[in-house]
Amino acid sequence: MNESIREHLKTQVAALPHLPGVYQFVDCNGTVIYVGKAKSLKRRVSSYFVDSRDHSAKVIVMTRQVVDIRHIVVDSEQDALLLENSLIKSLQPRYNILLKDDKTYPWIVIRREPFPRIQSTRQLLRDGSEYYGPYGSISTQRSILEFIREVIPLRTCKLNLTEASIRAGKHGVCLQYHLGNCKAPCIGGESAEEYAQSIALAQSILKGDLRPIRTWLETEMMRAAEELRFEEADRFKRRLQSLSEYQSRSVIVSSKIVDCDVFSILPDDDVAYCNYIRIRHGSIVAIQTIRLATGIDNSAEELLSVAIQHIVDNISGELAREVIVPVIPTAALLFDRVTFTIPKRGEKADLLAFSLKSARLFRAEMMKNLEIKNPERHTERLMNAMQRELHLQHQPRHIECFDNSNLQGTNPVASCVVFRNGKPSRKEYRHFNIKTVVGADDFASMREIVHRRYSRLLAEGSELPDLIIVDGGKGQLSSAYGVLKELGIAERVPIVGLAKRIEEIFYPNDPLPYYLSRTGEPLKVVCHIRDEAHRFGITFHRQKRSITFIDSELKHIKGIGDKSLTALLRKFKTVSAVREASTEELAAVVGESRAAAIRQYFDNK
Repeated sequence: MNESIREHLKTQVAALPHLPGVYQFVDCNGTVIYVGKAKSLKRRVSSYFVDSRDHSAKVIVMTRQVVDIRHIVVDSEQDALLLENSLIKSLQPRYNILLKDDKTYPWIVIRREPFPRIQSTRQLLRDGSEYYGPYGSISTQRSILEFIREVIPLRTCKLNLTEASIRAGKHGVCLQYHLGNCKAPCIGGESAEEYAQSIALAQSILKGDLRPIRTWLETEMMRAAEELRFEEADRFKRRLQSLSEYQSRSVIVSSKIVDCDVFSILPDDDVAYCNYIRIRHGSIVAIQTIRLATGIDNSAEELLSVAIQHIVDNISGELAREVIVPVIPTAALLFDRVTFTIPKRGEKADLLAFSLKSARLFRAEMMKNLEIKNPERHTERLMNAMQRELHLQHQPRHIECFDNSNLQGTNPVASCVVFRNGKPSRKEYRHFNIKTVVGADDFASMREIVHRRYSRLLAEGSELPDLIIVDGGKGQLSSAYGVLKELGIAERVPIVGLAKRIEEIFYPNDPLPYYLSRTGEPLKVVCHIRDEAHRFGITFHRQKRSITFIDSELKHIKGIGDKSLTALLRKFKTVSAVREASTEELAAVVGESRAAAIRQYFDNK
């Protein structure tokens, strides 16, 4: 930013009033890159141009692009919220919260036409038709459609059924009529009024209320039985059974929770995921997750507010009287007669947890698809997140983790696992037999293996890791860090200790632990590395114990030497397996004379 632009902006900020309003940041191309609201325009806008360590990287990048500031004064903070929302929708500024979800969800539509058809669609059009959904999966939508077509006879043909064409007899019945799935309105077999009643029953099903369709089926079944139309009565009975089966597999929330909407928000780096669940008559009738770009300096309340407004404007049309949320959205005042509830326990809290779980599953699916389509982009994002979470100067592309393993001081071993770009590099894993330590001394064992590992890498001129992780608390970390200082690489290679409680990270010379975000990917990667080091070390330790036990037990047998021990170990793995083996099985490995000696040894023992 040159000096003339700096002076221009300083003059503009100084002229701003201490009144509520909306401000816009403009770049050198005349494009609005950010729209914000403020209770005090001067105080809020000036905060962007004051040097502060609290500013995020995005704020710093954005303010460097600003060459002009526009503002609009309004009467109240609520008016500022409305105006900000309108401007963001029309201008789509780069640094504001923007919808990022390009996924099209399945809907069920009741077409606006004579004798309406009920169909599946992924296009939400403002054509006067009735849309229900969206549904979280195509399988859920299909099961609802199949159930409606099974219990309610409706047409599926594409005929244009006008009154004139029906009177003129231009149409003929199809196979669906003969199968009993349609009453043939195309030839006047069903009037428009009767067909409208069937559509009303389907609408009640789509709204989650199954009581009208159950009452209708029971009434029609009893009427057919009284009039001795037993085949037709049996058909209604089968439909009632289908209703019971459908009700048992549909998602029923509670008889206490009748109508409500549930929203959860899951921030994740530069995007956020908002899950929406619609509950009507105690059943979940719609579920959707949308993805937003978080913009700059936006709280969970603001993100949730934008998501709710989008869903109301484009999907649901209105909110239920009660909305369950994790935080109160900033736009709560804009929704009349709506109560926003933050539950602490009970069924409503369970619903909120279910919504958050759905958002996490959606995020995992998005991350998986992203990794498949563009692995390097996923890796770059993950490495940036780990660098930020662990406070590193560089991306931890190469990570090494150490773990000790012993059983009451016997057979002490250690393991070193290597991860590259967040994934295990198993060909670089290393085992260590502890040579200089007697007994169970984890600190001394850690000093030995770290010294052996990095003195060798330095001697060979090999690549040093970007991060070292020590499985253990402050003691193990202090031991390993001391070795790095002796080798002169403590300033070149960062090192952390991972405590038994997996979310605690220790840094050298800092007695207090640092807690990683429980919902972020860095914690998952760090835990994976720690678990892999533990698994690799335990496997090696078990092998050594097995060899030791077999060696100490079988060497007492006359005629059994190292070659026979190795053959027995490869075949039977354990002493108990050797003890239970038959003479013939043993003879196949070590010959008849040695087999007889082994058998006699265990029989006598």
